Amino acid sequence: MAVSLQTKYPLRPITNIPTSYRPSLLRVRVTCSVTTIKPQPNREKLVVEQHIVKPPLSNNHTLQSSKPQPNREKLVVEQRLASPPLSNDPTLKSTWTHRLWVAAGCTTLFVSLAKSVIGGFDSHLWLEPALAGCAGYILADLGSGVYHWAIDNYGDESTPVVGSQIEAFQGHHKWPWTITRRQFANNLHALAQVITFTVLPLDLAFNDPVFHGFVCTFAFCIMFSQQFHAWAHGTKSKLPPLVVALQDMGLLVSRRQHAEHHRAPYNNNYCIVSGAWNSVLDESKVFEALEMVFYFQLGVRPRSWSEPNSDWTEETEISNDQA
Repeated sequence: MAVSLQTKYPLRPITNIPTSYRPSLLRVRVTCSVTTIKPQPNREKLVVEQHIVKPPLSNNHTLQSSKPQPNREKLVVEQRLASPPLSNDPTLKSTWTHRLWVAAGCTTLFVSLAKSVIGGFDSHLWLEPALAGCAGYILADLGSGVYHWAIDNYGDESTPVVGSQIEAFQGHHKWPWTITRRQFANNLHALAQVITFTVLPLDLAFNDPVFHGFVCTFAFCIMFSQQFHAWAHGTKSKLPPLVVALQDMGLLVSRRQHAEHHRAPYNNNYCIVSGAWNSVLDESKVFEALEMVFYFQLGVRPRSWSEPNSDWTEETEISNDQA
């Protein structure tokens, strides 16, 4: 005779499981609020309040009833947000201070050039000052690349002396087109200050025409390298024909060559005078070797080793116009 399974083995509710074996419940409520403190320098404060309700504890398998007390944690994060300069941004305009520094720099260059030319006439030297000038032009391109590599990869805005230039170059990687919006003296005044304080003592201390043939050419190329840099970001149709011709001849850094610098991994084509040294430095991996030395000796990683992030991702001019 068949016996019903339910009759033979009746089902009963299970009621004797200790409470310690029951899974605990954790309820989390997160509330976020964003408060803008100031429009300048464009910072936002993010306040996050986290309410954690802990489950009641059990003792000797007996559930003790108690009202859970929430644990409150407050996290305050201050985030500095960068925004691209607009076309009418006053930071892109030249001031009279900028113009005076550029005038001072040009004056020291003119004095050095005059000493080279006049000294060459008096001593009947022509070839030596000219060769010294060519050497200054060639080494200025190399110097611009070394300096550009250094501030692109090391330091920040708090770095003494060059912190503002480091911050400006980092912003340039995000909005490279803004350099074409900078007025002439605004773009050159920082280097003009350096040239003034460097070349003026040399003008007063030396009269050798060969020496000044090198100094005036080298200093001129360094001071105006930012203008050459701006032309390398310009549109061919908007550039002066002479500038386009010099770029095509390789006497000034070309637009095509410098465009490679603004593509990932952002670790090549650093020279911005003529760009003649770029292929030499990149193919011989000079900067990569220096980065390895700095890393193993000082433990400092260059920025070019990191994956490109938002600080290095170029934003187009269209996105700025729509903002």
